[in-house]
Amino acid sequence: MAVQVETLEKLQRRITLTLPAEAIHGEVQSRLRKLSRTVRADGFRPGKVPMSVVTQRYGFSVQYEVMNDKVGQAFSAAASEAKLRVAGSPRIIPKEEAPEGQLAFDATFEVFPEVVIGDLGTAEIERVATEVTEEAIDRTIEILRKQRRTFAQRPADEGAAEGDRVTIDFEGKIDGEPFAGGKAEGFQFVIGEGQMLDRFDQAVRGMKVGQSKTFALQFPDDYQGQDVAGKEADFLVTVNKIEVQHLPVVDDAFAKSLGIADATLAGLRADVKKNLEREVKFRVRARNKAAVMDALVGAATLELPEALVQAETERLVAGARADLKQRGMKDADKAEIPADIFRPQAERRVRLGLVVAELVRAHNLQARPEQLQAHIEEMSQSYEKPAEVMRWYLSDRQRMADVDALVVENNVTEYVLGHARVTEKMLPFDELMVAS
Repeated sequence: MAVQVETLEKLQRRITLTLPAEAIHGEVQSRLRKLSRTVRADGFRPGKVPMSVVTQRYGFSVQYEVMNDKVGQAFSAAASEAKLRVAGSPRIIPKEEAPEGQLAFDATFEVFPEVVIGDLGTAEIERVATEVTEEAIDRTIEILRKQRRTFAQRPADEGAAEGDRVTIDFEGKIDGEPFAGGKAEGFQFVIGEGQMLDRFDQAVRGMKVGQSKTFALQFPDDYQGQDVAGKEADFLVTVNKIEVQHLPVVDDAFAKSLGIADATLAGLRADVKKNLEREVKFRVRARNKAAVMDALVGAATLELPEALVQAETERLVAGARADLKQRGMKDADKAEIPADIFRPQAERRVRLGLVVAELVRAHNLQARPEQLQAHIEEMSQSYEKPAEVMRWYLSDRQRMADVDALVVENNVTEYVLGHARVTEKMLPFDELMVAS
């Protein structure tokens, strides 16, 4: 007999399932007999426990297990026969009335929606590109120099200057009262590198070892410490130590110290450029992908299965708890995190996932083996031993599934960009690196 599917509202459906009571009873008895061969009970030898004892101890749990299995199988068969794409898990409720000799259940569930993607030719997308400039290479080499700099004591008669590392004691007060985080001893920072507020940085310049100074400092209105934001504090600073920095000369020896294969200055610049171009490629791809996904969300019409939204919300909450735990929060797994704050993000993720899946299905945008191989090779080049990284990916099914998802997203991005109204924009290197 054909399965009768009742439409409740939007994506919600209901099916009535019936199971022969005798079949349930027979399966329960069969499992209890099998269990009796291994179950142990005081006063009985293994395998000799009476069925009455086995039934008394395990009858309820076995009955529950059998019902779950049989109802699950019946639901799967009914959904398959009705050609339904079920979203999430069904809610099963026993019915009081059932045909004689039968057990009846109502299965309420949601189905996947019809996804209608509008004309992508009308979608407007900005595609960015970025060039690795000589200035960007110079700044990166300067960062490499600073990572390998050394410090030496500055003569006692000389004041602190730009680039010096100073060790200080300080105490700040607002309206004569100390405030949290306003006091430290043996605190180090490098002058001119933005580690301190500009007024603080400027006040220390020119000071000598052993010298103290009091100065006023106005905290910005948007300062991260809300307790002091927008307020004026008086700071007392004492300089304990001043060290001048020494940066290595950028030459062939410097290139050799970095392990560059072509240990020359030209080889160093070429290696830095190659690494920056790889990083730029990933960031540009991510930015353009985000623009495409925004366009897809706006171009699609569909209902969202509540079951999928709820499941995604729960995953986001679990992720937030895991993050808190990693940060050292005690009892992070019990933290009260309102699920509602994640709902908009969960809805977007579900919507986007359904739209992308429909586009992949409709236009055969699945990841091809050669694409997976090329993507892994590309990612592996960022590491010291690419071959080991490739083996690491290829040896794990879940990691390969993650790569598959990335490649599919890239395929979708290229497909949409090939059909949408695209405007090109050259993005400055610094802007790309800051925004990404």
